[in-house]
Amino acid sequence: MPLTLKTLIETIGQAPALDESGCLRQRLDRLDELDTCLMRAGDAGSAEDMALQLHAEAIRTEWEALNTACYATMREEIRRGVAPTGLLRWMKDAAFEPGDAYDYRDELLSGVLAFDEPDASIAELPDEMVFYQPTPARHIVDMIERVGLGDRDVLVDLGSGLGHVPLLAAICTGARCIGIELEPAYVHAARRCAQALHLDRVSFVQQDARTADLSEGTVFYLYTPFVGSVLSAVLNALQSKAASRAIRICTFGPCTATVAKQSWLKAVDPPEPGRIAVFHAR
Repeated sequence: MPLTLKTLIETIGQAPALDESGCLRQRLDRLDELDTCLMRAGDAGSAEDMALQLHAEAIRTEWEALNTACYATMREEIRRGVAPTGLLRWMKDAAFEPGDAYDYRDELLSGVLAFDEPDASIAELPDEMVFYQPTPARHIVDMIERVGLGDRDVLVDLGSGLGHVPLLAAICTGARCIGIELEPAYVHAARRCAQALHLDRVSFVQQDARTADLSEGTVFYLYTPFVGSVLSAVLNALQSKAASRAIRICTFGPCTATVAKQSWLKAVDPPEPGRIAVFHAR
C-alpha cells in the first residue's frame, strides 16, 4: 500500500530529530518521500488534508534550508582546497548498488556543484550521438576507487555533459581532469561551476570527440555518449594512443558491449550489468 502523507508525517514526528548535520542522508530520503506523497495527494480536499499539506511544506522548507547550509559548507571546503571530508563521507555512506537509477548522492552532488542553468538552447543531436544523462554519483566514486585515480593521472571524459565526472574526480583526487563535450551550453555551465569552486585541475573543451586531442589522457571515460561509426572512430583513436603508452578505458551503459569486443582491450574484471567496466590494453 502506498505511503500516505499522514502516515509519513506521523513517522517523521516519531523519529529522532533530523535537523542535525549528521542526518543529511535521512533528510534527503525523507524529502523524496514527501515530494512523492504531496504529488500523490494532489489538491487538498478537506481542512485536514490542507493542514497536512501545509505541515509537509513547512517541513520541506526547513529541511531544504538545512541541506543548503550543508552544501555551502562543503563548497567552501572545496574552494579552500582542503579535503572535502563531508562530501566524501556522504558519498561513501551507503554500499554500492548497480543500476542506472539515481539516489541521495546525486541530490547531494547537485547541491554542492550548484550548476547554473545552461545559458543557451540545447542543439539537436547529430546522428549517432546519444542524449545526455549524468553518471550516477555512486558510479563515479566506484570508478575513482577501482582505477586508483591519482596525481599522475589525466582523466578524460568523452561526452562530459555538465561535467559531473571530471568535477567530482577533481574534487576527490589529485588527478587532472578534462571534459570533452560537443554541446556548447553544457561546456559553458561546467566551466562556470569549476570556476566558482576554484578547481584549477579541471578543464572543459567544446569539441567533437573524433577530432579531440587525446594525447594527455591516462584514463578515458564514456557513458555511451555516441554509437555506431562515431564510437568506432573514437575507439580507433584510443587504440593508436594505447600503442605507445598505458591507458585505461572505463565505460558505462550500452557502449560497454561494443568496447568489450575490441581485440586490443582486456577487461580488468568481468563486466557486470549496471556497473562501470574498466579495460586496459593487452
